[in-house]
Amino acid sequence: MASIVVAKLHPPPPAITGRQTLFGTVNTSTLFVPTTRQGHLAITAKATSESSESLSSPSVVKSVKNIWDNPEDRIAVIGLGIAAIVGFWAASNFVAAIDSLPLIPGVFEFIGILFSTWFVYRYLLFKPNRQELFQGINKSISDILGQ
Repeated sequence: MASIVVAKLHPPPPAITGRQTLFGTVNTSTLFVPTTRQGHLAITAKATSESSESLSSPSVVKSVKNIWDNPEDRIAVIGLGIAAIVGFWAASNFVAAIDSLPLIPGVFEFIGILFSTWFVYRYLLFKPNRQELFQGINKSISDILGQ
């Protein structure tokens, strides 16, 4: 006859904490599991829940999948993909040609630093400005995708 031995160990209770982020809430749960060696083994799991703002925004992947499922739009999607590749190739060659000129790369770098500083101050530094930026991006995406 077999006997079952149950050892009652009292680990600390799981700790669940939540942190509000820009895109939703990150919940962290830590569970302490007793080990045969000293102390406990801490297992941490993170789960992200999206905020209502990000749930209402259109998903680009779903939109492209819906367009791809329609047979007459496949040619347009393939054409846009090829045009994007050709455009990227042309833009990289154009930048390489400008980069070979003596004074222009330094001027463009300075202008880029100034513009980046202005953009961070205007849109990323304060929360209402970030929300305004995301609303503009979501509106542009929905306008492009025709939703």
